[in-house]
Amino acid sequence: MTTVLPSLSETAVAQPNPVRAVSVLRPGMQTTVQDWPGRVGYWHVGVPPSGPMDDLSFRLGNRALGNAEGAAGLECTLGGPALRFDAATWVCVTGAPVPITVNGTEIRQWRSVLVPAGGILDVGMVRGPGMRSYILIAGGIEVAEYLGSKSTFTLGRFGGGTGAALAAGDVLTVGAATGRVTAGVTGDDQPVLTRRWELAVTEGPHGAPEFFTRSDFDTIIGTDYEVHFNSDRTGVRLVGPQPQWARTDGGEAGLHPSNIHDNAYSIGALDFTGDTPILLGPDGPSLGGFVCPVTVVAAERWKLGQLCPGDTVRFVPVRADRAASPRELGPERRAAWPIVLSSGGDGDDGVLGRRDGTDTAVTYRRQGDDGVLVEYGDLTLDLELRARVHALHQALLERAEPGITELTPGVRSLQVRTDADRLPTGRLLDLLAEVETGLPAAAELVVPSRTVRLPLSWDDPTIQEAITRYMHGVRSDAPWCPWNIEFIRRMNGLPSVDDVFDTVFAAEYLVLGLGDVYLGAPVATPTDPRHRLVTTKYNPARTWTPENAVGIGGAYLCIYGMEGPGGYQLVGRTTQVWNHRSTGVGEDPWLLRYFDRISWYPVTAEELGDLRADCAAGRWEPATEDGEFRLADYRRFLADNADSIAGFRAGQAEAFAAERASWQQAGEFAEKP
Repeated sequence: MTTVLPSLSETAVAQPNPVRAVSVLRPGMQTTVQDWPGRVGYWHVGVPPSGPMDDLSFRLGNRALGNAEGAAGLECTLGGPALRFDAATWVCVTGAPVPITVNGTEIRQWRSVLVPAGGILDVGMVRGPGMRSYILIAGGIEVAEYLGSKSTFTLGRFGGGTGAALAAGDVLTVGAATGRVTAGVTGDDQPVLTRRWELAVTEGPHGAPEFFTRSDFDTIIGTDYEVHFNSDRTGVRLVGPQPQWARTDGGEAGLHPSNIHDNAYSIGALDFTGDTPILLGPDGPSLGGFVCPVTVVAAERWKLGQLCPGDTVRFVPVRADRAASPRELGPERRAAWPIVLSSGGDGDDGVLGRRDGTDTAVTYRRQGDDGVLVEYGDLTLDLELRARVHALHQALLERAEPGITELTPGVRSLQVRTDADRLPTGRLLDLLAEVETGLPAAAELVVPSRTVRLPLSWDDPTIQEAITRYMHGVRSDAPWCPWNIEFIRRMNGLPSVDDVFDTVFAAEYLVLGLGDVYLGAPVATPTDPRHRLVTTKYNPARTWTPENAVGIGGAYLCIYGMEGPGGYQLVGRTTQVWNHRSTGVGEDPWLLRYFDRISWYPVTAEELGDLRADCAAGRWEPATEDGEFRLADYRRFLADNADSIAGFRAGQAEAFAAERASWQQAGEFAEKP
């Protein structure tokens, strides 16, 4: 029998004295401090928003307690914590169904409950359906903000006070409760959880017939996908049919047809990394080189937080202008509807419009109901296109339109994220067209460009370890194993691995984007096309890559901002590109800027270890020199060296084709799942 502790009537009452501290007796499986909407404004440097995966349950609980909807609370994955409260306070536990007790007495979920001074709140294991529960506390949790948010990003080791999930012995400070508590969240407002989910999606940004076949797209919206056990806050991995693809490869972006030149992602995008579909979560990467055929609308992204391994998911196309507003918390967000009513989608393949720009063509692609991806030119690596993106980026920054929340440049694109209630897509497109007409001619573009000298430990022992782990745990027969550098040599037709070394150290790498794999990680390409080594990416990806590993994928080089998965072919390791000593106030923690030029000098693994220790302690930083990148000068360089560049590319293409043919003859394919 359930014993009911003191609770509220439907009439709001005054708060008790504010909670001073909450002690963690048992941390739960993965309990983190989160606030809403999270860390907004840093997508362009590879910092995800984090925040609660199920923002609907989180915000409803805060509202019941009289808190601001975004006040910091706790997200509990599968198993919750045991907490001792030093002073009496009101709490509300929401989300997936869990057993809850206060001092051993069972209490009801979704209700506001007074925990007495010295009382212990115990949240157990999720009973299902669903994956995450939330503990909201009157007054909210008080921890120092990092880059404007209290949310914990465990992969980046910041937020939440410790940068980590709760641990036994932690003590949380709770703010003064100033609002008025209600009885709880009404049944009509509570989200209905299920094991068979339907997600409302919009078409785009990259659909049929350019990237997927019509049959592929019909399969995507007509298939029940299964949630894979290898899913987390970065993304929900799905199991489903393999696409046929409308292309044979990704060209300069990579061998697999899923590869594109890096662009900004949207949370809720269905990202095909090779043949594997992944729904990107609030801790996912901001920038990457894979296609996304559909995107979950903002008001439905709460469902991602409740997807559990073994659940099924079906994507239902809806019209972007009919999607519910994420500002709403009641029935307008279909809280009580696990089934989505389709409006048939927009039927435009995610392409909102095309136009001839001042210098080049422009394509506007839909990224959910709250974002547009502006793409310039053809699907080629062209620094003129990146300069054009920069011009648009700067013009929009100067305009400071209130409805624009994020601007994130890619190789040939700019993502514009908006508050759709303040700046609907139609008005945004008008704004973009207006700004486009006022951009300077390409020949006039001049961009600040520093030269940054970085050490590189070639074929570092840590990258050898990463390859070994991959061979033992993921795939042992990949063509790039057991030595990525030899694979790069073959792909580019170079006589020896020493030529790979010479090419990398002779190159000047221009930074085109940041956050390719989190935390200021650059995606860069050599200014001289004769230094552009082209490779395919790992497929499947690695599960582990050391922090600050240096790799090449497609025609791009990346420095991994933090430890994690990855797909670039590894050549070495360097020093930190993210300053973990920075508080994020008054000092940017990221090292590199757009249009920086990276040049390498060789060091031993031992020397690199010393430099990394000195960098982490603030005793060393790389040498930099100010300069400019002038597009007119770069055009002259290309023209003066056109014959040599064409010859290099022809030889490279021949070697690339020969390597691919050898896999086909041997029955091995880089695309092997």
